[in-house]
Amino acid sequence: MMPRRISKAIQIGGVTVGGGAPVVVQSMTKTDTRDVKATVRQIKQLAEVGCEIVRIAVPDAEAARALVDIKKQAKVPLVADIHFDYRLALASLEAGVDGLRLNPGNIGGPGKVKKVALAAKERSVPIRIGLNAGSLPSEALAQAGLPKTNTNIADRMVVSALEQIELLESLDFDLIKVSLKAFDVPTTIAAYRSIAEKMPYPLHIGITEAGTPRTGVIRSSVGIGTLLWLGLGDTIRVSLTASPMEEVFAAYEILKSLDLRRRGPVLVSCPTCGRAEADVVKLAQEVEKRLQKITKPIKVAVMGCVVNGPGEAKDADVGIACGKGKGVIFKKGKKLATIEEKDFLSALLKEIESITKN
Repeated sequence: MMPRRISKAIQIGGVTVGGGAPVVVQSMTKTDTRDVKATVRQIKQLAEVGCEIVRIAVPDAEAARALVDIKKQAKVPLVADIHFDYRLALASLEAGVDGLRLNPGNIGGPGKVKKVALAAKERSVPIRIGLNAGSLPSEALAQAGLPKTNTNIADRMVVSALEQIELLESLDFDLIKVSLKAFDVPTTIAAYRSIAEKMPYPLHIGITEAGTPRTGVIRSSVGIGTLLWLGLGDTIRVSLTASPMEEVFAAYEILKSLDLRRRGPVLVSCPTCGRAEADVVKLAQEVEKRLQKITKPIKVAVMGCVVNGPGEAKDADVGIACGKGKGVIFKKGKKLATIEEKDFLSALLKEIESITKN
C-alpha cells in the first residue's frame, strides 16, 4: 500500500479529519429530518454501530428548524447537507451543526457561497465542497476552457472543486474538506488522484449512488479500496440503497480489509465444497448475525473441514472446523475440544464470549 497522503487536519465536532488521523466512518440519516424523534433514533443507532459523523438532509426551512432539537440529543457530530438554497445552510449554522456539505453545482453562485462561508468562519464550522458528477457548475468550466459536453468528467470535477477552494481561501477560510464522487469507479479514482496533488485539504471519498447492497458494496469496495490503497482518503461513506447501518458495516469491512481500522470481529469462513459434511453456510450466517453487536476486534473462523480447518485459519482467535456429526473448536490453530454437531453454534459462541469479556 502506498504511503498515506497527509492532509490539513480539521475538526468536525470532536472528530479529527485529516492530518494523518484514522480514516473516519460517516453515514447519512434516511429519515424525514422534520421527524425529530425518528431522526434522533437513527442517529443513535448509527452511533451504536460505530458511525463517527452523521450527515442529515436539510431540504427546507422546517427541517432546518428541527436541527435545533436533533443537535441537542445527538452524541456524534452532525453535518447539514445543503442543496439549492444557501439560506438553509445559514439556518443550519444557527442550529449549531458541526459541519456543512455544499454542492457548488446547485447552491446558487459565488455570492451565496460567500455568505455561507463567512457565517461558517465565525463559528469555525468546516465546509465540505461536495462535487457530484451529475451536477457540476458551468462557470468554472467556461473559465477553464472546458465545454459542458466535455467527456472527461474527472477533469470537470477537479476544475469546479479548485474554483470553490479558491473562493473560500479568498475569504481566509481554510476549514475545507473535498469530495468528487461519481457512480463510475474509474472516473472517481481519476478525479481524486488529480485533486490530491493540487490542494492540501482532507478528502471525503466514496462512490455515489452505488446501488443496493448486493452490487453497491462491490462497487464501493473497489472504488474506496483502490483510493485507500493509493494512500488517499481521510473519511469515507459507503452509499447504499439500504439501511444506513449497512453502510457503516461495509465501511468498516473495507477498512479492516486494508488493516486501516480495527473495529468489531472479522469472520473467516470457507466457501464449502464437496468435502463439507455439515451445513457450514447456515452456521456461518448465524455466527455472523451474533457477531454484529461485538466491538472488540477479534477474528472468528467457521471452516467446513476438520482436517484442514485449524491450519487454514490458524491465526483466528477462535474457530470451528466442522465434520460429520462432530467438530473441533480451536484457538490460534490449536485444538481445544471436540463437540457434537448439535453444539456447534453454542460452543463457538461460548468461546467468543470468553474472549470478548476479557
